[in-house]
Amino acid sequence: MKAENVMSVRATLEALRQGDITSYDLTKACLKRMEALDGSLHAFLTPTPELALRQADEADRKYAAWRQDPSQELPPLLGLPMAVKDVLAQAGVRCTCGSKILENFIPPYTATSVERLIRAGIVTVGKTNTDEFAMGSSTENSAYGPTRNPWNPERVPGGSSGGSAAAVAARMVPAALGTDTGGSVRQPAAFCGVTGLKTTYGRISRYGLVAYGSSLDTVGVLAQSAEDISLILPHMAGRDPRDATSMDLPAPTIDLEKASVKGLRVGVPKEYFIEGIQTEVAQGVRAAIETLRQLGAEIKEISLPNTEYALPVYYLIAPAEASANLARYDGIRFGPREEGERMWEMFFNTRGKRFGAEVKRRIMLGTYALSAGYYDAYYGQAQKVRTLIKHDFESAFSEVDVIAAPVAPTTAFRIGQHSGSPLEMYLEDIFTLPANLAGVPGIAFPVGFDSQGLPVSMQLMGPHFREDLLLRSAHAYQQATDYHFQSPELA
Repeated sequence: MKAENVMSVRATLEALRQGDITSYDLTKACLKRMEALDGSLHAFLTPTPELALRQADEADRKYAAWRQDPSQELPPLLGLPMAVKDVLAQAGVRCTCGSKILENFIPPYTATSVERLIRAGIVTVGKTNTDEFAMGSSTENSAYGPTRNPWNPERVPGGSSGGSAAAVAARMVPAALGTDTGGSVRQPAAFCGVTGLKTTYGRISRYGLVAYGSSLDTVGVLAQSAEDISLILPHMAGRDPRDATSMDLPAPTIDLEKASVKGLRVGVPKEYFIEGIQTEVAQGVRAAIETLRQLGAEIKEISLPNTEYALPVYYLIAPAEASANLARYDGIRFGPREEGERMWEMFFNTRGKRFGAEVKRRIMLGTYALSAGYYDAYYGQAQKVRTLIKHDFESAFSEVDVIAAPVAPTTAFRIGQHSGSPLEMYLEDIFTLPANLAGVPGIAFPVGFDSQGLPVSMQLMGPHFREDLLLRSAHAYQQATDYHFQSPELA
């Protein structure tokens, strides 16, 4: 088996165990592909070839020792190349968060999610591009330039995990880590035609994840298929004493051997098929829901009546939390300093020059919402409506097992198309925000293509901590279709 042909997680791990390929050769092939394609796609901010080859060499030594003594226990993901979104810390590796204010930051610690995967044996090939501090829906807000969609380089890959999604879609790596605060795993997965899982809030530790919205941020995985994600997720999950919001639950047991949707109750919310949605997106999702019906699922129309408020609620709560989280980057407590004659001038120079326009916009929105006289009217009210949105999901899951919906109103839009209108950009997240506000898991996967050859995707959302149900449902669909096997011509 050639290194270039080992792309799915399962195929990679099987080939490594059987000795058909070495981790060193596979990693070299990934690095070679990154070097060949990333000049045009810009999926990576900080490739780590030397570190990756050292890790791969160590993995091969462990495989050699195991073949001499099969009684030894191998790390479950030994030798698997993966990329890491550049908002997750890795000791000794630059972590910019897509921002000039952290352009030279090298963390002395590793995020729990990354650390656990390294212990499980992965090879880390580099840090992927992201909207600055994960604030964006297109990866155009990166201070280091946009990532381009492998299906059409004139289109965005989605955001903020656009670098990770593009890297997987272009077959640079079998899998990558992303984060999802308002759709930032699912939307880029949809735009790039890969599978992306947003986990339940609290399922995976946020330690080492540079905070955007602390009550919304989750760590997720992007890969070719639900099966691939199911092999990675259990090794990231679980209680972490360094993160008080992580839940003391065992890692999910995910058995896809007999995955089926027979008897699965699938809810279809009428609020997600709105006026203005791209016709091909609506048709593609409806067709995928019909496929689930043919596979034995029970389809039921449901209502999530407070969905229309998700967008304003999110853009009050998330910026408010961002304004508090980013206050530390002031030239004194954290980050580099731009000098000024007076303290306030130094603050202004540091934050004004090193934060991008979108980050400054959200800081101002959040600071206003938290200010005296406006807190109760804006932030307080938003939290109350957030509770109503959460109750909508709880009520729905008393009637159905999963909820099926579009991921975004459109397929991947052109680079620069929404740059003059923040509201148009924010509307791209209208179908993904509710899951973050409610804290429930969601998975996005391809279900077709539009007339421009761009991927169309669907998302399934499930009850809290039922990632296993989502992965089994998506896997059953992917067993009956081949959209997840499709790759752009450059790949």
